[in-house]
Amino acid sequence: MTEGTAHRGLAGGTRVIAVANQKGGVGKTTTVINLAACLAASHKSTLIVDIDPQCNATSGIGFEPQENPTLLEQLLDPQLTPNPIPHPTIPGLELLTGCPELVASEKVLSSRPDPAHSVARLLQRLPREGEGYSYIFLDCPPSLNLLTLNALSAATHLLVPVQAEYFALEGLTDILESFQFARENTNSELTLLGLVLTMVDIRTNLSQEVETELRKHYGNKVFRTTVPRNVRLSEAPSHGMPIILYDLWSRGAKAYMELTKEILNHGA
Repeated sequence: MTEGTAHRGLAGGTRVIAVANQKGGVGKTTTVINLAACLAASHKSTLIVDIDPQCNATSGIGFEPQENPTLLEQLLDPQLTPNPIPHPTIPGLELLTGCPELVASEKVLSSRPDPAHSVARLLQRLPREGEGYSYIFLDCPPSLNLLTLNALSAATHLLVPVQAEYFALEGLTDILESFQFARENTNSELTLLGLVLTMVDIRTNLSQEVETELRKHYGNKVFRTTVPRNVRLSEAPSHGMPIILYDLWSRGAKAYMELTKEILNHGA
């Protein structure tokens, strides 16, 4: 697989969105789970692929990691067909579960030919190729490793959650450099979908200052919708539910529904 060919084999309209930030605890997995659920509820067939060894997207939506084969085995064996699991109560939402064994992926994938496109090849083997998904979300590990490069090499778009704190702004440079590296070396079609500000507390000067700086430097690449700090949003993953199932009327649910509208209106 060569530069710019990462998306062959997927339906032409499929948007593959890598959600990445090398800093942990910024709302990355929360964003994956809740955007995917909201899009599926908007009648957009959506798949989550959990490539984080912590498997938080898997547990946060109410599933256990699949075995025989694990996701790592599916990445390594080109003869295996991925088997996404449908969500029991949200039609159109499916999940390829993560596995803790992905922690060894750096070593085992790097020994294979063209290791940066392992995830792209996996997506091409999805059983729904003929029908296709409207959206595929890749939940990346909180580090700039080979799995994250794989996600960037397989994606059509990058979405970066940014926590409303000072050090989060400093960390943006690294993920955007990785974005540029992927565009130049493994996926010339990759586009920056945008930056979404998370864990915003409008009562604090810090949140307001971070938002001002983010919009000053990145302009319209920052989504208008911001995601607030919200207890119900934090509780939802422990119950294995996206926020629209756990508490539809919470501020967190309203924020992700608004962000979904922005993405749909964005044409992505």
